[in-house]
Amino acid sequence: MSQQQSPALWAEFIKAVKQEVVPAIGCTEPISLALASAIAASYLEQKPERIEAKVSMNLMKNGMGVTVPGTGMVGLPIAAAVGAIGGDAKAGLEVLKHLSPDSVSQGKVMLAEGRVSVCIAECSQTLYSEATLYAGSDKVRVCIADSHTHVVRIEKNDRLLFETDRTGTSLDQQGYCMESARADDVYQFAINAPFEDLEFILQAATLNSALSVEGLKSSYGLHIGATLQKQMSLGLLSPDLLTQIMIRTTSASDARMGGALLPAMSNSGSGNQGIAATMPVVVVAEFVGADKEKLARALMLSHLMAIYIHTKLPKLSALCAATTASMGAAAGMAWLLSDRFDTVGMAISSMIGDVSGMICDGASNSCAMKVSTSASSAYKAVLMALDGCCVTGNEGIVESDVDKSIANLGALACGSMCQTDTQIIEIMTRKAS
Repeated sequence: MSQQQSPALWAEFIKAVKQEVVPAIGCTEPISLALASAIAASYLEQKPERIEAKVSMNLMKNGMGVTVPGTGMVGLPIAAAVGAIGGDAKAGLEVLKHLSPDSVSQGKVMLAEGRVSVCIAECSQTLYSEATLYAGSDKVRVCIADSHTHVVRIEKNDRLLFETDRTGTSLDQQGYCMESARADDVYQFAINAPFEDLEFILQAATLNSALSVEGLKSSYGLHIGATLQKQMSLGLLSPDLLTQIMIRTTSASDARMGGALLPAMSNSGSGNQGIAATMPVVVVAEFVGADKEKLARALMLSHLMAIYIHTKLPKLSALCAATTASMGAAAGMAWLLSDRFDTVGMAISSMIGDVSGMICDGASNSCAMKVSTSASSAYKAVLMALDGCCVTGNEGIVESDVDKSIANLGALACGSMCQTDTQIIEIMTRKAS
């Protein structure tokens, strides 16, 4: 397939990557609420005195146990508070990039005085955050739905200032469509599109590599990457390519989940997905001595394949999407080591046969464990594919066609795992009560 044969689809690919692969500081679910608060605060003429927030069940799940960058605290209330006091309403997923110690202190005072509340919203969206801020006689309500930064409603003193339809499909709201795409289309685009159209993806390597370095400097979260590095120095792990993939990928997730004020390059609304789609590819690219163009093509293949697979899933679900992002990484690594699409397809199929049942039980420091598991699964699947071996269409949900395997994975996430999600949320809310 050449660019001339598919200009419309290739244009959609570029739109998709530029929209879904963006910098984000902190876990994107609490950040979404912080953004709603920041936008609401921008319509007030004085500092907010009280905050009432509502979020969807899935957003509550992903915000209950994760550290909010720069605060040293966990959960949605502190995200709402610091977003309102020190957030940048125009910065999207980097809303907290200018957060000051004074803003954090003021936010903690609001929490201590019981002036911030967060509860479950009655809504149909899996991704929904709403913040109502009060100051004097004024109140402002901002609602975000369907994606982490998609503002659908703004009200001030019960007067509608802005509203957009939030009932369409997520793809319509995202502004791109991949319904006609197949995995081979993604592959052909990544390896054949002009380098100047792909070069921007190199920023993913820059940002996520910096986050990886930061994660090895301090005891962020569960400091899994640093622990693996320590055990390698003691001889308990070999200093091989797999170990380097796990250490450098996991340390970035450690820092991101542990509250580092550095941006991750996200994918499909998740910093961990962006890390999982980036760092294994970076490590293998260094190993093979890839130049900038080869790295950019491998990263584009990884990130776009991750987006393609994620379009088959709910925006938030019981399926851990670090697994699907790592399927993208498997594609990127397989291409670096083989230059063949059949190797890419086999690697993705083996991953679907390996980690498709990993659950998402909320964003937390333990997400770095799942990132590590997914990255190691990806490399294992690539090694199998290089040897001409993969999980076959006779086994489980895997089929002989990689696109059908991906569709089956999506059906699992959209179907029976919805009940799994309900059960997970019930367990987590019971623990919190």
